[in-house]
Amino acid sequence: MPEGSYRIAVSERGLQGLASPLANGLFEGLVVALWGDLGAGKTTFARALIAAVAGRPVEVPSPTFTLVQTYDLASLRIWHFDLYRLSHADEVDELGWDEAIGDGVVLVEWPDRLGTRLPAARLDVGLEFSDEDTSARAVTLRGHGIAASALADAVAQAARETSPS
Repeated sequence: MPEGSYRIAVSERGLQGLASPLANGLFEGLVVALWGDLGAGKTTFARALIAAVAGRPVEVPSPTFTLVQTYDLASLRIWHFDLYRLSHADEVDELGWDEAIGDGVVLVEWPDRLGTRLPAARLDVGLEFSDEDTSARAVTLRGHGIAASALADAVAQAARETSPS
């Protein structure tokens, strides 16, 4: 695993628990790329992260059909993109991608659809089904760039401190 990458095994509830330390470190301009197969938990994680930033339950519909949802929270604006249905990277222009990049935090499901438009400086959150337990997930965190790498370090440290020994 590359330096600055962390692999964490969590239950579905633990997946939601990872959102809290991440929420504490979000900053304007951050892109969080959510990687994983269908049903791996990308939208579940995005919902938990948005609620953690809000400090309260928030209705977070899946943006699968609308392609993008925005959340104006007290501390920052979150843009939540689901690019599954895009056939070409340039289609994000119609969704406000360039505006989003400079206006808050961007959560993007199916970031591979962006091709070369995926920012180099970002936090990757990979979600995979656990081989041993279908309700568990393996989460991989990897920061690209100094700030995103520091955030990945902090989230991984928080996960180690709160995981049962």
